[in-house]
Amino acid sequence: MAFEKVLYRNLHLERLYDMDVYLSSDGYHGLAAALERKPDEVIEEVKASGLRGRGGAGFPTGVKWGFLPKVTDKPKYLCVNADEGEPGTFKDRELMEKDPHSLLEGMIIAGYALGVHKAFLYIRGEYHLAIERCQKAIDQLYARGYLGSNVCGKGFALDIIIHKGAGAYICGEETALINSIEGKRGEPRLKPPFPATSGLWACPTVVNNVETLCAVPWILAYGAKRYREFGTEKSPGTKIFSVSGCVSKPGNYELPLGTPFKVLLEDYCGGVWKGKKLKGVIPGGSSVPLLSAAECEDLNLDYESVQARGSLLGCGAVIVYDEDVCVVEASLRLAEFYAHESCGQCAPCREGTHWLAQILERIEHGQGRPEDLPAIEALLPHMKGMTICVLADSAAAVVESTLKKFRNEYEAHIKHKGCPHKKEKVFAYA
Repeated sequence: MAFEKVLYRNLHLERLYDMDVYLSSDGYHGLAAALERKPDEVIEEVKASGLRGRGGAGFPTGVKWGFLPKVTDKPKYLCVNADEGEPGTFKDRELMEKDPHSLLEGMIIAGYALGVHKAFLYIRGEYHLAIERCQKAIDQLYARGYLGSNVCGKGFALDIIIHKGAGAYICGEETALINSIEGKRGEPRLKPPFPATSGLWACPTVVNNVETLCAVPWILAYGAKRYREFGTEKSPGTKIFSVSGCVSKPGNYELPLGTPFKVLLEDYCGGVWKGKKLKGVIPGGSSVPLLSAAECEDLNLDYESVQARGSLLGCGAVIVYDEDVCVVEASLRLAEFYAHESCGQCAPCREGTHWLAQILERIEHGQGRPEDLPAIEALLPHMKGMTICVLADSAAAVVESTLKKFRNEYEAHIKHKGCPHKKEKVFAYA
């Protein structure tokens, strides 16, 4: 598939994380173009591009920027979500480790457009190399006048501060991230008020994902119209798909939105590994429903197409299951993750995630009871849409979808007192 790469256009260059190498490959041309325009014109260009947030929600970035009040007596802030704690996600890590200046250029453009003078880069604490390279890149920018009190001699001031996370998945939720930067417990906030009006220290705040901001310099350098040549009408541009699980070549792949799933799987990932058949796919990270092999047959990877199939594109973390994967065990692992990572603020999440994990553990280890499946089905509605954030919904999503599409596996575990995949298939699921 021939197309122009946006995010990975220079990733083949050695030491791209060094500012001199980045500048030699048209680096900071997008910033130069932005600084020649008025801030409102920059926002309008991003709106025109149709760029949607790449952190999972897919909300139009330019529209989100437009929510920030133009006139306020409070300072404005930009927070970059580089926490990336969801199972299956690893795209932002690669961007920060190999091409940190692309992110920082996007942050400077956003800061200029929004009238922000202080930005925070919130990086997952385990990302040691990403933190090191981003900090070195920031130091280079200060040394050369791209950050500080007079950015590029244009009279615009911006400081960027790295804030290291402490290993809490929940801090990937934007208001929990804001609380964490403020030194509070990483707990989501009730909305409204929304961050755009009352975010960091009760001031107007925009929170953007790493991949989102990495696309902004290209858009300013080459134009919204050219960006829209890739992807679909409602999902324009390119997207990084992080593919893991049962494939021959797992990894990150940048492709136009709307690319057929089969193209990603076969042409880029080498197909399902070991000559096995496809069983199912989680298309957008561990927080979205699983799709069966049949549902993926003619699936296109854009926000609308995936949603039409009953799942979400999310952050583009594609987890592939082959025919021998036990969906009960896979669901248990994810349920245990969400039970562990719940902040405990909301009872439906605090209690529900643990109950869900306990029931699944019982089923997987041969102690399941016939009433367990109705118990799960009765529990899930009390977890979905009942909490401040969507962690409980995320925990329910895969379990609900696997129970619906592979109920026979759950029933086999209960009937035969164990996992058929661990007994070398000595009995059928029936």
